[in-house]
Amino acid sequence: MNPLTLLLAILAIGLGLLIANHDAGQTFGINNDDFGRLVALSALATLFAAAALRSRRSFGESLRQMLTWLLIALVLVSIYVYRFELQSFGDRLLAGLLPGRAMVITDSEGQQEVVLQKRIDGHFAVDTTVNGHKVSMLVDTGASSIALTYEDAERIGLDPSRLGYTVTVMTANGRTLAAPVTLSEISIGPIRRNNIGAMVAAEGALDRSLLGMSFLSTLDFLQMQSDELRLRD
Repeated sequence: MNPLTLLLAILAIGLGLLIANHDAGQTFGINNDDFGRLVALSALATLFAAAALRSRRSFGESLRQMLTWLLIALVLVSIYVYRFELQSFGDRLLAGLLPGRAMVITDSEGQQEVVLQKRIDGHFAVDTTVNGHKVSMLVDTGASSIALTYEDAERIGLDPSRLGYTVTVMTANGRTLAAPVTLSEISIGPIRRNNIGAMVAAEGALDRSLLGMSFLSTLDFLQMQSDELRLRD
């Protein structure tokens, strides 16, 4: 077998086992950190063995191949070692490119935070899950309650035509009527609330569903930092 192929096979199999057994904490009865070092040492041993076998070639060519293999090994091992940082970077990148996508981070104390990126129009949008259905909302601390558009209410399985529009509310489009409802579940990433009060706006009265204080006031932590909004359960 080609030494480079063998080296890549060792690293690929080792990293695959580490990823698969991440939650268990052990691979073949060995602590994952120790197993990762074992994989790295095995790759390096393969590297030096291949270099010794090819020592009959010119020193320059052997050195070049050794450095190439070593670089590949370091890259693959680094991907595993910094996998959480790379995941966080990827989440931040997607959150910046797709405002509304909730980025979940874990701090040094193990607490999870949902981080939202401000849109170009200055608002914070968030993709929520309401009664099992995806609903995009604007975060509005000025709204006393979660407010659903007529269309979003239909999307999550309510029948807005049968609701009683008995509550007068103020929207960006002026005064209108809304119907009180109870949502069986609403979640943003790991933050979940059950049986929470909300309003359904009359048809055409609201352009976008709003995430208001009936949800936000239940959070332990809500902080705006520059272009980020942080939520903690």
